[in-house]
Amino acid sequence: MKVYPHPEGQPRLLFADPEGRLYDHPGLWTLGLSGYELFLPDREDFISLPEGSALYVLPDRHPVGLDPQTRTPVVLYENPFRPGEPAFAVAAFLAPAHTQLYLAPYEPAREDLPPLPLYSYACVGWWRGRFWATAFRSDWDTRQEARLFSPERIDRAAVEILRRYPHNRLVRHLVENCVRRYRCPAARNFVLGRFEAPVPVSPGCNARCLGCLSEQPEDGPHVAQERITFVPTPREIAEAMVPHLKRPGPVMVSFGQGCEGEPLLQARIVEEALILIRGSTPRGTVNLNTNGSRPEDLERLARAGLDSVRISLASAREHYHRAYFRPAGWGLEEVRESIRIMKRYRRFVSLNYFIFPGFTDEEEELEALSDLLALGVDFIQLRNFAIDPLWFLTEINYSPGRSLGLKEFLRLLKKRFPGLRFGYFNPYLR
Repeated sequence: MKVYPHPEGQPRLLFADPEGRLYDHPGLWTLGLSGYELFLPDREDFISLPEGSALYVLPDRHPVGLDPQTRTPVVLYENPFRPGEPAFAVAAFLAPAHTQLYLAPYEPAREDLPPLPLYSYACVGWWRGRFWATAFRSDWDTRQEARLFSPERIDRAAVEILRRYPHNRLVRHLVENCVRRYRCPAARNFVLGRFEAPVPVSPGCNARCLGCLSEQPEDGPHVAQERITFVPTPREIAEAMVPHLKRPGPVMVSFGQGCEGEPLLQARIVEEALILIRGSTPRGTVNLNTNGSRPEDLERLARAGLDSVRISLASAREHYHRAYFRPAGWGLEEVRESIRIMKRYRRFVSLNYFIFPGFTDEEEELEALSDLLALGVDFIQLRNFAIDPLWFLTEINYSPGRSLGLKEFLRLLKKRFPGLRFGYFNPYLR
C-alpha cells in the first residue's frame, strides 16, 4: 500500500447525514481538538488514513470546521447539500500502530446526550479523493496489520484449535468470543499460532475505570466487549500457551486483556501457570498487562518467571489518575512500587500510556510523568485514549493547563530519557 505522508493542500471538513452518508464541505477546513481548544493542524500533521482504520459518525453531535476566509471556527448544524437536514461529526478510529495528534471536534446537539461508545476519535478530513487523519505511525511492528488477516484462514484455524483442545475453556473463550464475536487481533493471532497471544484470567477488578471496555454502569458508555465470566485453571492456560511459545519466530503471551478485570487479583493462578509454562519451555516472552495496584503480587510473579509488565496510565498526576481509574484502596504509590519491584528483579517495564491531545501533553503532566519514568521505565506505548473526549474532560473535572503539543511533548521526553523507547505494542524480549 502506497503511503502518502501529508496532503498537498488543507483537508476539508468531513461530515455525515443521519443515514451515515459522508460529505466533504466545499468551504470549510478540518479543525482538530486538543483539550478544549480548536487548532488548524499543519499539513504535516496529516497522514493518509491507514488501512484497517474505521470511520465513525458521531450521532447528535455537529462538526466544527474553519472558514478560511474569516479564519474563524464554524459549527455546521445543517447539511449544505440537503437544507433542513442535520450534519453530524465524523471521526477516525485509527488502525493499530498509529497514534492520534488531534481529536475530532464536535458540538452536542443537546445537553442530555449519553457518552459515545469506548473508541478513540481522531480528527479526519478529506482532500482530493483520500481520507486524511491527524496521526503518526508510532510502531513499525506489523503484528496487527489488517492485510495479514485472512478471514478464511482464521476460520479454518479456529475450527482446528477447538478440535485440538475441546475441553479447554480458555481456548473456547478466545475463539467464540474474542475471534468470532469481536474479531480481536490478538486472539486471531493466537489461533493463527503467531506473535502475541492474549490470556484473560480475571472476572473481577479493583478499579472502576471511566473507560473500562468490559464493565460499565447503566448510565455509562456502551461496553466494547463482554468480560470473561470464569477463571481458567493453570493447566488450561499452560495447555494453550506452551505450544504458542514453542513456535518459531517472535512469540509472546500476555495476561491482562480488555475482556477481563485486573489480572493481579488472580495472582496465584497466574503464578502457577507461569511455573508450568517455564517448566515446559524457556522460549518467548511472558508479559502481564495490569493497573499496577498490587506490587506484592507482582513480586511473586517476577520470581515465578514473568518477563515484562505493562502498566496502564491515564495520567501521572494523582488527582487525574484517581478520577479516571476510581481505584479501590490503591493509587500511584502502588504503581511506583510495582515499577521499583520489577526493576529490582531486572524485568522489563512498559507504560500503556493513554494519549489524549491537549491533556497528555501539558507541562504539568510532563513533569509528573518524568518523575515516574525516572524509576526505570523502559518503554512507553503510545495508545489512543478510547473515550468520549468531552465527556471524559467533564468527568475528571479537567482544569486546562499549558499544552506543549504532542510532538513537542514527545521530543522533550526523548531528550530527558535518551534510553527510553517508544512504540505501540508489547515488545518481544526473547
